[in-house]
Amino acid sequence: MTTAMRTFAPAFAALGIVLLGLYVLQGQNGAITVSRPRLGAGVVGLRNTSPSLAVGMRTRFVPGRGKTGAWCDVGHKLIGGGCASQGHVSSQKTQSGVVCNALPGQAVVASIVCKEEGEFGTEDFKLNFEADSNPISPWHNIPLSAGEGLYNMVTEIPKMTKAKMEIDTKSENNPIKQDVKKGNVRYYHGPIFWNYGCLPQTWEDPNIKGDDNVGGAFGDNDPLDVVEIGSASLAMGSVTAVKPLGVLSMIDDGELDWKLIAINAKDPKASEINDIDDIEKHYPGTVSGIREWFRWYKTPDDKPVNSFGHGEKALPKADALKVIEETHKHYNDMMEGKSDKGKLWTPAAVAA
Repeated sequence: MTTAMRTFAPAFAALGIVLLGLYVLQGQNGAITVSRPRLGAGVVGLRNTSPSLAVGMRTRFVPGRGKTGAWCDVGHKLIGGGCASQGHVSSQKTQSGVVCNALPGQAVVASIVCKEEGEFGTEDFKLNFEADSNPISPWHNIPLSAGEGLYNMVTEIPKMTKAKMEIDTKSENNPIKQDVKKGNVRYYHGPIFWNYGCLPQTWEDPNIKGDDNVGGAFGDNDPLDVVEIGSASLAMGSVTAVKPLGVLSMIDDGELDWKLIAINAKDPKASEINDIDDIEKHYPGTVSGIREWFRWYKTPDDKPVNSFGHGEKALPKADALKVIEETHKHYNDMMEGKSDKGKLWTPAAVAA
């Protein structure tokens, strides 16, 4: 590789990630447009001018965070840092300008609120979770099951955003914080095109070696990641019932990092998309888009591309359910003291 190619390779990789996202969004929504801004009801919105177009940008000023935005379907509005269906707006609870609770059908998590601490975009920022005015952990205290074959997803990174937010598994009560590298908060080089989060009460055990399908890789020591492909942007910290559809076995820096592909149970397409092959029928290019986005997203930082086990195949729902069951078992083993948790924080009441 020439010096010039090495110099511009990170920029080309970042541009490729953006172009990939536009392709995937076209597959999901048919077309994309951004019209001229208009002012109304205290919200500056970049909205679609044609009713046939399914996507638009909403922006809003949030106290303590400045202007925030997200891509939303027509018929959805911005609430704090994410979007909610107009029909569910009155049921949403807000704290510090951010939507925190689940939709009405999830009574088991309806009392959860989120409170911001520190300035967003700095190392001091935390999104803390509470229930009935008591601090809770989004990893340990939110149930895995949402009932009827659905699972609770905690959103860490809303779609079309770049701040690399994550549940801090080593801090007390596991708040959501921005990842830090070499003293700087981390951002993706281009936006992620799906909602990204994790399933509570799951753990990819770093003490257990995977089989030959994943090259014997050990778990990455984190909860099971979720890529949610629905049309609405989910707010950071929101808890959403999702339907599993499939799973990718990503190998990141030699560690097994499963990516569960799921859809919001309230999404208009949820009843039609039930397994991995259904995604291609309704949202062509989405599965390959997810694979390629996660393959390349670290390369602008001069990191190698990520690889995938199982011949790079996206495994069907049946396998995804096995992964959920397996990582939930690993979590329970950790909580019972059967597996070494290392420096991970767990509630004292249930820790070994």
